[in-house]
Amino acid sequence: MTLHLRAATPRPSTLDPEARTIEAIVSTGADAPRAGFVERLDLRGVDLSRLIGAPVLDAHRAASTRDQLGVVEAAELRPEGLWVRMRFRSNDAAQAVLADIGDGTLRGLSIGYSVAEWKDMRDGNRRIRTATRWTPLEVSIVPVPADSGAHFRNGEMEMPQTQQDAGHAPAAGVVLTRAEINAEIRTIAETAGLTRSWADAQIDAEATAEDARAAAFEAMRTRSAQTAPRTSRASITFDHTDPAVVVQRAGEALFARSHPEHALSEAARPYAHMTTVDLARDCLHRSGLSCTGLASEGIITRALHTTSDFPLILGDAVGRELRTAYSAAPAGIFQLARQTTVRDFRAKNAIQFGGQPDLEKVNESGEFKHGTFEESAESYSIATFGKIFAISRQALVNDNLGAFTSVPARLGASARAFEAAQLVAKLTANPVMSDGVAVFHADHKNLSAEAIINATSLATARIAMRRQTGLTSELVAVTPRFVVVPPELELAAERMLTEIQAATVAEVNPFSNLSLVVEPRLTNAAQWYVAADPASIDGLEYAYLEGAPGPQIESKAGFEVDGVQIKVRLDFGCGWIDHRGWHRVG
Repeated sequence: MTLHLRAATPRPSTLDPEARTIEAIVSTGADAPRAGFVERLDLRGVDLSRLIGAPVLDAHRAASTRDQLGVVEAAELRPEGLWVRMRFRSNDAAQAVLADIGDGTLRGLSIGYSVAEWKDMRDGNRRIRTATRWTPLEVSIVPVPADSGAHFRNGEMEMPQTQQDAGHAPAAGVVLTRAEINAEIRTIAETAGLTRSWADAQIDAEATAEDARAAAFEAMRTRSAQTAPRTSRASITFDHTDPAVVVQRAGEALFARSHPEHALSEAARPYAHMTTVDLARDCLHRSGLSCTGLASEGIITRALHTTSDFPLILGDAVGRELRTAYSAAPAGIFQLARQTTVRDFRAKNAIQFGGQPDLEKVNESGEFKHGTFEESAESYSIATFGKIFAISRQALVNDNLGAFTSVPARLGASARAFEAAQLVAKLTANPVMSDGVAVFHADHKNLSAEAIINATSLATARIAMRRQTGLTSELVAVTPRFVVVPPELELAAERMLTEIQAATVAEVNPFSNLSLVVEPRLTNAAQWYVAADPASIDGLEYAYLEGAPGPQIESKAGFEVDGVQIKVRLDFGCGWIDHRGWHRVG
């Protein structure tokens, strides 16, 4: 009696290492639980026009070319599901992934897609949303797949091979008995999910094993038009209809309407030129709500109060406008201070180490001596600042783009000006440091009496900075980088710092390498400053809350105010860390 075994080979046999290609089933159209509904993919409605030539990505990441592992060379719909042939890149990263796939240690697959048409229905208490027209955009290799039906292929027929025990394998040319053929046919039927009656019909017709395989493949093609069982599968997709993704893309498109110079991303193009009413209607449609019979005012009102996407889209557009104005503000005082972040609102303690113990000779069999450092600490903390403003329902109905540009732009510029004012206040207040001495003081050797900007005063400041010493009197040797003046001294400073075409060595301007910073918030015309590059030595410092640099935006549908309310929040603080990088004159 012949012993039949089922081989479950984890290594895909369709891998061609020389051509760097492999075949896979990337989707079976399985159910995916979403918030409030179950999502399905109808494989009959798939559009493969963009899949051929689409990228093969590393876990849906597409931030740079390093994330692309290869390209999809071919794609078609087969009875098993959506079939593709992928070619991997020749770089080391892609080849490492391909090697892991080849040895069976990496098997996860996923697709990213966009949906053009949905069909809604209910199955008992479950709401089912079926994507009836959808387009795959990319294929990803992932470590943890959710769909057991997505896999790298092991040959033309995706079923376990039936092998005979090596001790009883027939020699080449030996004809199988009818009983062996019948057993093979029943195995084919079981693997293909066909009924016992189908197998009986093949046996009664005395079909060969090869004929039965061909018939099984054809039966699977016919069955593909029917809904396949999905109870044990979950979809592995990157949802391009995810509300967070839609908010980002629609917000960019709304921002681009008031900024024609903005290069709209490919992902945001479907939302280009959509009015606020169009965006509200789209939010309602994606939420499964009807807009039939609603006027513009009704669509706006319903979108504000029944969906979370619409206020977020408006907030995203406002945030882009605010950040644009915030970033466009003049650098000024910010060139002179170091930016950092803090984890919370407690006082930030900046520890400074002083002293550079000299290395000492160690004799044969001698011991190494311990060195010590002197310490000092300065501290400051951040605080929260903010404002709430509203965009009225009337402005939304009228598609008034000014509501999304003028107010946010002013707030963005105002936030930057507020930060600059805080830094200048720290500069002019001359606070007392942890050593009990003011920042600018004769004891700190960073204060000169001469207020006129000339070669003598600049040279005096430069010498004083280069002779600065640390906590244990070690030489710091600070290099001046900026000259900071109020507007009244701008002309005199320009004359002193302008580089001239010298005819002789005596005419060379020794201060032309210094950069001029004019700060209009400095009101004392008898005081000016020389500062080092903040990247080279501590001095004035400003901080944001970790993960929230600059002004942050939150939005929600208004209740007291009919429209959408947008809150601007800024977590900011500044303070002195060290006096050695600055010198005040006057």
